[in-house]
Amino acid sequence: MRVKGQGMIGEIWGSFRAMPLWVQVWVFVLLVPVNSASLLFLGEQNGVLIAVLAIGAMLLNGVIMLIERGFSKAMALPHVVIWTPLVALLAIMLSRGEETGAFATFLQVLLIVELISLGFDFKDARDWWGGEREVARPRS
Repeated sequence: MRVKGQGMIGEIWGSFRAMPLWVQVWVFVLLVPVNSASLLFLGEQNGVLIAVLAIGAMLLNGVIMLIERGFSKAMALPHVVIWTPLVALLAIMLSRGEETGAFATFLQVLLIVELISLGFDFKDARDWWGGEREVARPRS
């Protein structure tokens, strides 16, 4: 549903702002920055793969936002599909204890953030499959 008088960016921004405040903070303060920080570690073991998985789900969400002109539970689907293997990779790497310093700390933070996100995403994906397809919109 298009919002009269707004362009696509305005609709997406309005949809984001219609989300609960804690979701907005989670996305802007933790989720996007932590996943984007994977670009700082491209030279590390599995660094490119980690970045592709961490950022890939967010890029696919950008496509969903453009198609739907806002935020919906469909955005959980790329997270579930892409971040689940990422979590497995991170757990394996950390269990080996081979990484040290800033990279090891980053892997731990990324694992925690992804696990928290997937806790929400599995529910949202199930809800989306169950028919909850509405896009968040500001109240009139």
